[in-house]
Amino acid sequence: MTQLLIFNIFNGLIVGAFYALMALGLSLILNLSGVINFAHGGFLAIGAYLAYTLMPTIGFWGALIVAPLLTALLGLVIERVLIRRLYGRDPLYSLLLTFGLAYILEDGTRYIWGAQSLPFPIPGWLTTPLSTEFFFLTGYRLFMVLLVAIAVGGLFLILNRTRLGLRIRAGTLDLETVSVLGVNVGVLRNLNFGLGIYLAGLAGVLAAGMLGLQPTIGTSLIMPSFVAIIVGGLGSLPGTLLGGLLIGVASGVTTVFFPSATEAVMYVMMGLVLLVRPRGLLGEEGRTQ
Repeated sequence: MTQLLIFNIFNGLIVGAFYALMALGLSLILNLSGVINFAHGGFLAIGAYLAYTLMPTIGFWGALIVAPLLTALLGLVIERVLIRRLYGRDPLYSLLLTFGLAYILEDGTRYIWGAQSLPFPIPGWLTTPLSTEFFFLTGYRLFMVLLVAIAVGGLFLILNRTRLGLRIRAGTLDLETVSVLGVNVGVLRNLNFGLGIYLAGLAGVLAAGMLGLQPTIGTSLIMPSFVAIIVGGLGSLPGTLLGGLLIGVASGVTTVFFPSATEAVMYVMMGLVLLVRPRGLLGEEGRTQ
């Protein structure tokens, strides 16, 4: 029983890391541009399939580096061509646009790579369990947790130590003032959107190594990512990170005792948080109004 509980907690931590990585990208875009990006899961799938396509040429490690960058480039183009036109309008317009874009991306991956599941090869030495007692502790699982931690640390470093990051943070608080000070808001939103999509592409490559490839790979992760934002708190990236990890671990623990409630528990958590603290665990006052 103890080993099963440890397994599910660790597995929940990994799933929670995916939720957090996805949710951080969503939160970046939402905080600065006010866009509820339902296409985020589609970008995750694009990142995974691009890595699959590049792998025979540049290998796993090369694909891990290049595929998220190409996904971010696609995000920059889509933001410039489609999403930018809806800034300043009712958020419902961008929500509907990204909702339709999600279906376009999903059907596009299905048309190009097929509807069937595809194996995603990873280096053999990463699949080896690190111990016979804890067979679920494979090198790849630990590598995923480590890489997510590095990516999150890098994101917070960018936001706190670079000029771009400082402008993104300032724009989140008062975009009009940032514009008056001479910052090109269009470029800022574009780069911020690309950064958020990069995180989705990276999450896609990592998720494909554990879950395999299928066009709907992002669909199962998008709603928990929104829940992570709500639980952690709108406007708070640390809260988003905390929310993702919490709902992942909660789902893992619930699997041991109430398997049928594995998915429902995250929505129960969201409801409880909204009842007790409507702005989320670490959310800023006024963001939900």
